[in-house]
Amino acid sequence: MFLSIAELLEKIWLGEDSFLELKEVCLSGERVSAPTRNDLADELAAFANSHGGVLVLGVHDKQRAVTGIPHAGLDAVESLVREACYDSIRPPLMPVIERLTLPNAAGERVAVVRVDVPRSLFVHQSPGGYFYRLGSSKRQMPPDYLGRLFQQRSQTRLIRFDEQTVAAARLADLAPALWQRFATPLTQDLPEDLLQKLGMARHDDDGELRPTVAGVLLGAHNPQQFIPNAYIQAVAYRGVTIRPDDSALYQRDAFDITGPLDAQIMAAVDFVRKNMFVSARKVMGREDLPQYDLAAVFEAVVNAVAHRDYSLHGAKIRLRMFDDRLELYSPGAIPNTLTIDSLAYRQFARNETITSLLARCPVQTRIPELQTHRRHIMDKRGEGVPLILSRSEQLSSRRPDYRLIDDAEVVLTIYAINPLA
Repeated sequence: MFLSIAELLEKIWLGEDSFLELKEVCLSGERVSAPTRNDLADELAAFANSHGGVLVLGVHDKQRAVTGIPHAGLDAVESLVREACYDSIRPPLMPVIERLTLPNAAGERVAVVRVDVPRSLFVHQSPGGYFYRLGSSKRQMPPDYLGRLFQQRSQTRLIRFDEQTVAAARLADLAPALWQRFATPLTQDLPEDLLQKLGMARHDDDGELRPTVAGVLLGAHNPQQFIPNAYIQAVAYRGVTIRPDDSALYQRDAFDITGPLDAQIMAAVDFVRKNMFVSARKVMGREDLPQYDLAAVFEAVVNAVAHRDYSLHGAKIRLRMFDDRLELYSPGAIPNTLTIDSLAYRQFARNETITSLLARCPVQTRIPELQTHRRHIMDKRGEGVPLILSRSEQLSSRRPDYRLIDDAEVVLTIYAINPLA
């Protein structure tokens, strides 16, 4: 939308409409005093709830004059936009934020910030409520309009979240070494065709081929650049409870695990391996007794990464180790008609494309227990949960348990071995 500078300048000269919003920026020191974060959030959500649009910051809306943004204030303006999109809109937006220069009335090039908001598959709520775009203004949605929009977009979301395009990403952001591993020796497709067949790229509403959520998560070296919540927060605690009053002493180890999803899985299992205790007993010679069955831990992390809800902004996978147990928190409720009790008996896949790609990912690790466990990361035969339960119970004599917190987070607890039992 408005691809060239000339086209954008022409639209600014014509003024605001259903697809264009202009905002002058005022700074107070290093802080943006206008527009406010809530005002930006309402405008951006209105675009997303309608047909998409472009917000240009650094242009006077009434005079249609390019006023610009001081160079020293660009970081603050971009930060304000990100906060509006991620912290003030539910569900969050992922627009394209671009810095560029435009000529002002004197012909001087001055900096502005352009924010491209695509039409969303969701209905977004901002601080002022639910807005839509009508001409050059935003309007509150009447109840009947809001109800119809929820119905329409729930039907549109037959495209799963992991199949949606990432507006800020380009095909060049996908590393060939990462996506080419999903090709077979007989693959003769062009890169663009292969990426589409794998579900790692799709055409957006403007016809541009862009990476999907699944493509970014498994094909980019740093997916967190585009999906900031796509990581595992791992912490090993001293004792059996969290005691923040002890300052840093209550943590034995802590690490935010980032990178492509398959690398996160292997790093998470290695974190458990390094931080668990290994006792020993003598039967006929020495027998090592690890706290956890690493194959079961591997299956648990794979399930958490493959089936979590990546649309929940700010919600990450949390891996917590205590002296007597391991807890794994995965964002998102259990989909469809599944229950906690049926997890061991039924299959589900919130992210079909991600699970398909993980089923093609080879297990690459130096951990001996995993080298013979499975050739590929994902097993689509539904054996993961039964294996977690049986192997962990066999080692510790306690069956792991699943529970659901506030219908928004699934928690798995695996109990550590008691060497004295």
